[in-house]
Amino acid sequence: MPQEAAMSTNHHTSRLFAIALIALLLGAGGFGYWRSTQDRLPEGLSMGNGRLESTEVQIAAKIPGRLAEVRVDEGDKVLKGQLLARMDTRTLEAQRAQAEAEVLRAKENFAAAEANVQLRQSEQLLANQELRRTQELYKRGFASSQLIDQQQARQNTGNAAVVAAQAQVASVKAAIGAAQAQVAQLTSEIDDSSLRAPIDGIIQLRLAEPGEVLGAGGRVLLLIDPNDQYMNLYLPASVTGRLTVGSDARILLDALPDQPLPAKISFVAAKSQFTPKEVETRDERQKLVFRVKLRLTQPSAVPQAKPGMPGAGYVRTADIDWPANLR
Repeated sequence: MPQEAAMSTNHHTSRLFAIALIALLLGAGGFGYWRSTQDRLPEGLSMGNGRLESTEVQIAAKIPGRLAEVRVDEGDKVLKGQLLARMDTRTLEAQRAQAEAEVLRAKENFAAAEANVQLRQSEQLLANQELRRTQELYKRGFASSQLIDQQQARQNTGNAAVVAAQAQVASVKAAIGAAQAQVAQLTSEIDDSSLRAPIDGIIQLRLAEPGEVLGAGGRVLLLIDPNDQYMNLYLPASVTGRLTVGSDARILLDALPDQPLPAKISFVAAKSQFTPKEVETRDERQKLVFRVKLRLTQPSAVPQAKPGMPGAGYVRTADIDWPANLR
């Protein structure tokens, strides 16, 4: 008898477990069906998956050299024109000092060359006067033709000396311009060695440290513009053919499912492409789609929304109201 009672108890327990399991499966199926009906998009509404992105600006060295200082860290907010980092400019400053000395030396040479022109012009004037006097004396018979030839040679020499002196002035003047251009170039390179923020933004990455030697174009910082955030969608022609730049859109991030972000369609590609590699399945990547950019209209309204967050973008292909979860 005790054995039969134990068997009956086990059989009853098994039946209860089976009933509970069936009820759980039915509940899960019903919940899944309910979710599918809720997620089904109404007619005239299309969506695509993507990631929130932001405009990025690379802060890089224009000329090669040693990084002397980095004044910001990752996450810092910076203002346009703010000094972010500085390259070592001691060599450039020494070269500029030398170029400035060349400018002064060339200006002194220019003054001497102009004085030489005046001297040669005086000699030329004297040679002309003496030639005219000799010619008058020759007409009266008081001077020989040999003397006229000598005076003529002196005049020719004086003319040539004036031309040479004037050429020297032009040469020195050109040397002044070249030296001044060298100073301007070095000054520009020194100014470019101070790396400043071109926009208001946030430091996303710090890519180099003081003491490192960078080549031309060596990256120091990555700056993002939090006021320019967008999401790229890849949609079929049947959808993009009915979209208009400037139309309203919505972005719903996975991390903020209850906060639809208002956006505008800022770009619709004119040429199709294969879906990019970041799309999950191979089948999806084989499809030809058009890139559509949705740009947030009020990026500062939801500071929790950050570049890199995955989500979905929604666009309207007909004149309908937004569903309640996207208003």
